[in-house]
Amino acid sequence: MELQFDTKTCISLAVLGFIGLLQLLYNALVAKPRRLRSLLSKQGISGPPPSLLLGNAMEMKLGQSTAVKAHTGEPPVSHNCAASLFGFFDKWRKQYGELFTCSLGNSQILFVTQPDIVREITTCTSFDLGKASYQHQVLGPLLGQGILTSNGAVWAHQRKILAPELYMEKVKGMVNIITESAITVADSWKSMIETQGGTADIKIDQYMRSFSGDVISKACFSSNYSKGEEIFLKLRLLQEAMSKYGISIAGQLPAMRYLPTKGNREKWALEKEIRNLILEVVKERTTVDANEKDLLQMVLEGARDSNLSQEETDRFIVDNCKNIYLAGFETTAVSATWCLMLLASNQEWQERVRAEALSVCGGGIPNADTIRKMKQLTMVINESLRLYPPVTIMSREVFNDMKFGDITVPKGVNIWTMVCTLHTDPDIWGPDAFKFNPDRFENGITGACKLPHLYMPFGVGPRVCLGQNLATVELKILLSLILSNFAFSLSPKYTHGPVLRLVLEPEHGVDLLVRKL
Repeated sequence: MELQFDTKTCISLAVLGFIGLLQLLYNALVAKPRRLRSLLSKQGISGPPPSLLLGNAMEMKLGQSTAVKAHTGEPPVSHNCAASLFGFFDKWRKQYGELFTCSLGNSQILFVTQPDIVREITTCTSFDLGKASYQHQVLGPLLGQGILTSNGAVWAHQRKILAPELYMEKVKGMVNIITESAITVADSWKSMIETQGGTADIKIDQYMRSFSGDVISKACFSSNYSKGEEIFLKLRLLQEAMSKYGISIAGQLPAMRYLPTKGNREKWALEKEIRNLILEVVKERTTVDANEKDLLQMVLEGARDSNLSQEETDRFIVDNCKNIYLAGFETTAVSATWCLMLLASNQEWQERVRAEALSVCGGGIPNADTIRKMKQLTMVINESLRLYPPVTIMSREVFNDMKFGDITVPKGVNIWTMVCTLHTDPDIWGPDAFKFNPDRFENGITGACKLPHLYMPFGVGPRVCLGQNLATVELKILLSLILSNFAFSLSPKYTHGPVLRLVLEPEHGVDLLVRKL
């Protein structure tokens, strides 16, 4: 009798547990998203109807697949990344207006392009608005809880540690490192040109990555530079593994992130290797009387002063090393690649900037003083970042109900601002918005368009990119050195195909025909 009672009790508890689980799933996947859409709908904000579980992910994936098929071997004349990569957003924007909703899995997204509301969002200092939690869930292996994904007091503490190391005065102290790395690229190209009889057909992407990886490895790890290179190579592999998800069905089902699929096993293995490599460097630092004053040392000292447990300290160090990699390595590399592609496509501008570089540097090596005088080069870099911003979407999550303009955004909604859409809107930039025209920046960013706060290749407001100064100096030194030594044009091999892989990259790389001056 007692056994029968126990059996019935177990079955009853199991049934109740199953019902409770179903209730939790229903609330998370159906009830909460429906409630958030209803709150926005009452304010006149609508959007494409979502499907169960996936939201609008299938439409997004189909739109991106169509964009990839449209890649062309012709040199680009018009540069409309928003339409080619996110045509579905353009369609929804025309259909539903400047404010509309869509769904990515069970995440509810409010798409915003109204300039006044964008200004409020980007300059908001409240901790009630922060980086979207889904980014940490999807990109956790790559970014962890470092400065790019953390929020509130944790983010403020991390920024306080890292920001001073990337102020312009500190960056000037890195100029020798940057110059050495740029000269390495130039020497490699000269060797290839000699080998290939005067003109070399070079796929430049790997050289740009080697340059920025070289700089950030030395800036971050100093005497442990070779170990830093190994870490960044593994991080690149992890980034490629993560980017396979994109806006995919698997990416929208949380349970898929925990199943031992081939892709997940690959990511977990790389994540473990990277963690171990970083902690090996940390151990070396702590067992010797290190006098280093690099980024890693600042992270170590910041962790030491934070009253964290050993596990929390390790995570703090590992996650912020990963974040420094993505912020300081990949974005600079792709920015340099796109800039060289545009100069190869526009010979007049290539000649103008080359003449300026030769005049300012007098045939010598660029330095911190000379690059400040290169106005034409600055204009070209600004225009390149306008057309091909490394980060195409600025994403924030509302952690408590907030009001922007006349709109009350309920807790749990993600706000998306499409940077590439704002960067090429003809109403903001004029009828030549999709054209490469650096002259628009002749009077700086404030004179380039009607609403300069909408130009944000490095973000804007309190969460502006910490590496902005370093990236700008790297680009100016590298590009001025290349222009002073080489002439180049697009190779017949080049296929124009912008693709989003965490950052905006040329899917097929950039091939240039390069000759020595």
